[in-house]
Amino acid sequence: MIVRNFLQWAQTAPTALRVEGAAALARAYLVSDLDAPMKREAETVLAALLDDPSPLVRRALAKVFASAPDAPHCIVSALANDQSDIAAMVLSRSPLLGESELIDCAAVGDVFSQSAIALRAHVPTGLASAIAEIGACEALISLAVNPGAELPAFAMRRMIERFGDDAQLREALLSRPFLPAAVRVDLVEATAASLASFVLDRDWLSPERTRRIMQEARDKANIVIAATANDSEGRRGVRMLVGHLRRKARLTPSLALRALLSGNRALFEATLAELSGLDEEKVAGLTRDFDGAGFAALYARAGMPANLLPAYRAALESQRAFGYAGAPSGARLSLAMVQRVLTSCDGIKGGELDRLTALLRRFEAEALREDAREAAAALTSASLVDMAALEAQLLVAA
Repeated sequence: MIVRNFLQWAQTAPTALRVEGAAALARAYLVSDLDAPMKREAETVLAALLDDPSPLVRRALAKVFASAPDAPHCIVSALANDQSDIAAMVLSRSPLLGESELIDCAAVGDVFSQSAIALRAHVPTGLASAIAEIGACEALISLAVNPGAELPAFAMRRMIERFGDDAQLREALLSRPFLPAAVRVDLVEATAASLASFVLDRDWLSPERTRRIMQEARDKANIVIAATANDSEGRRGVRMLVGHLRRKARLTPSLALRALLSGNRALFEATLAELSGLDEEKVAGLTRDFDGAGFAALYARAGMPANLLPAYRAALESQRAFGYAGAPSGARLSLAMVQRVLTSCDGIKGGELDRLTALLRRFEAEALREDAREAAAALTSASLVDMAALEAQLLVAA
C-alpha cells in the first residue's frame, strides 16, 4: 500500500516536491525503527526513485546516503554508477563500497568519479595501485595529494611512466612525505625529459648540448638523492637506489666519478658491488686498498672503462687526503678534490682520458660556482647582521 500510494503521488508531484519526498524517505529509512516488511517496502520505493526523470531526485538520495553505514547497499551501488556529479558523492564517502566495487567504478567512470575515489579518507594499496594504472591524470594528481592514500613505490613509478610530463603531477608526488629514492630518481628523469623537450622545441640549444646538460643535471640530482638515502636508510637504501639506476641505464662511469668527487664513497662502492655482483663488505675492503691488484680486478669485473682506472685511483687518493667531508652530506662536488684529480691526470693523454679531462674541467667550473654562491650568501648574511647591529646602535644613540 505504501509503495503504491507513494508511486502514484510521485507520478503527478512537481520536481521540487519529489526531491523533498525522496530526501525525507531516505532520512526516515536511516533513523526510523522500521520492521523488516516496512524496510523492504521503503527499499522498493527508493529503488523506484532511481528511475525518476529528474537527476535532482537521485542527487537528494545521494546526499542522504553518502556517508551512512546503514544505507541500503543496492541503492548506494546504483548511485555510485549514476552520472558523475551524483556518483561522486557516494564514491568519495560511502563506507559500504568495497575495494573491488570502487576499482570497478574507477575503471568505467570518468575523471570526476575517479578523482572522487582517489580523494577518499582512506585509499588502500590495491585501490591506489588500480587508479595509478587506469586513472586519468587529474585523478592521479588527486591520489598523490591525498595523505590517506597508501601509494606503494611501484604505483608511483607507474604514475610517472604514464604522466611524468605533467608538472602538476610531479609536484603532487614530490609533496608526499617519505618519498622513496627510486621514485625521486624517476621524477628527476621525467623533469629532465620535459625540460629537454621544451628547450629542443624552441631550438634554444643544439640536441647534443641539451643532452649533455640534462645528463649532468640528472647525475647531480641523483647524487643528492643518494646522499639523502644514505642518511635515512643507510647502505641498504643506497644499494636499492643503485639497482634502480642500473635498470634505467643511468649507472654511468661519470656518475660514479661524481660520487667520489662529492665525498659520497657509499654510492661509489654500491655501484661497484652492483656491477660486479660481489658482497658490499668485500667491495669496501678492496676499495680501501685502491692501489692494489685486488681493486684493479674488482674495477675490471664491474665493467668500468679500463683506461680510466688511474683517474678513479686519483679520486680515491684525494678522498683519503681530504677525508670523507669533501662536500656537505656527500652531495656536492669538492673543488679541492676535483683539482687534485686534474693534477694527477695531467700527464695522461689520449682518447677517453681527453674526454675525462673535459668532464673534470666542467666539474671544476661547477664546484667553483657552488663555492662562489656559498661565499656570496655568507657575505650577504654577514652584511645583514652588520646592518641590523648598526641600526640598533643608532636607535640607542637617538
